[in-house]
Amino acid sequence: MTIVYVPMSGDSVHHGHLNIIKEARKLGDVTVGLLTDKAIANYKRLPFLTFEQRKVVVENLKGVKEVIPQETWDYVPNVRKLKADFMVHGTDWRTGIQKGKRDDIVEAMKEWGGKLIEPEYTRDVSTTDLIQNMMEMGTTPELRKNKLRRLLAAKPIVRILEAHNGLTGLIAEKTNITLDNGELREFDGIWESSLTDSTSKGKPDTATVDVTSRINTIEQILEVTTKPIVVDGDSGGLAEHFIFTVKSLERLGISAVIIEDKIGSKKNSLYGTDVEQTQDTIEDFSNKIKFGKQAQVTEDFMIIARIESLILKKGMDDALRRAKAYIEAGADAIMIHSKEKSFDEIKEFCQKYKEFENKVPLVVVPSTYSHITEKELADNGINMVIYANHLLRSAYPAMVKVSESILRNERAHEVEDLCMPIKQVINLIPDGNGMIKEK
Repeated sequence: MTIVYVPMSGDSVHHGHLNIIKEARKLGDVTVGLLTDKAIANYKRLPFLTFEQRKVVVENLKGVKEVIPQETWDYVPNVRKLKADFMVHGTDWRTGIQKGKRDDIVEAMKEWGGKLIEPEYTRDVSTTDLIQNMMEMGTTPELRKNKLRRLLAAKPIVRILEAHNGLTGLIAEKTNITLDNGELREFDGIWESSLTDSTSKGKPDTATVDVTSRINTIEQILEVTTKPIVVDGDSGGLAEHFIFTVKSLERLGISAVIIEDKIGSKKNSLYGTDVEQTQDTIEDFSNKIKFGKQAQVTEDFMIIARIESLILKKGMDDALRRAKAYIEAGADAIMIHSKEKSFDEIKEFCQKYKEFENKVPLVVVPSTYSHITEKELADNGINMVIYANHLLRSAYPAMVKVSESILRNERAHEVEDLCMPIKQVINLIPDGNGMIKEK
């Protein structure tokens, strides 16, 4: 039996992929190494379809005998395990960032006399362009909602950026960089914060912006983005009211809500102990979580319990005790909060949390200990990082500076270099037919 290995992602199958398989089946029995969600998400954007969904598609392509997981972008382990007689890949990787992977395959296959076959790359189609077009078409509540759980399963750490209106939602959606190794780095989701939502409306973060207004902001972001959204639910209100919050958010396609274990008048956590804040009892907050879990319709939606014990100086033991109770009540993740500039108490919590028999993902908001890198967070067992207010905090000083300059100079000429060109602003905003282009 002649074994032919073909690696692919299978998220958007087009005639280029079919041509590769057609050429491969001329050589022998085709085994497709299908890249897992984890492999793709750590290099590119999370695929639209899950691994199992993509596997069903590829298994039913004519000429494919078997589909196996391709766990990384290094094809050598699978090819060596199979002792493949041939590996088939398009010519597009002969230059650029993938050349090193090609060289590794060529060298490895010499061990058993295997051969790399490279049909001409199909140049009239681009998977990247197809995916971009799909993104511009938008998404549905169902497709958006389950992405957060998939990301948590696929990535060492999920990166979330704050947005407080449609424009900042687009920034969180579209901002990306490509590293020298070809890795596409972007934000995985969006944080809709009560602090930045209130501040953007010129109001204090004391629940002065009601639920209806918050929902309006959320819908502005939903309309122009496709990434999962995590909503700041403050304390969640009364347990009986939290039921309806969960139902509303889940229906809209929100992936998660974070609620904090405080009661009484709303006060931002970063006030710390300077103003009186009251922590809810473990029993009552656990019941609120249970109410919310009973209200949700799908398994995709997440309720994340935010623990304020460290903020309120209640101690590590109290924080850990609450984490265990909230997980038992059904919390899908735990957010541990701190206002210390040092990472020490969060690190201590993480170390002790690792000893839990029953664990869920850990979430942090490193506003005060911003010097800690995502790798350091992940190494300590943290699964999600939320950059909770940086778009608003960066925009306000810039707007004040521009305003003062106009007053000082009685014209706008001096601030032109500080302002984004209006053409770029226009190109950021999609119309009904895709992106508006300069005429």
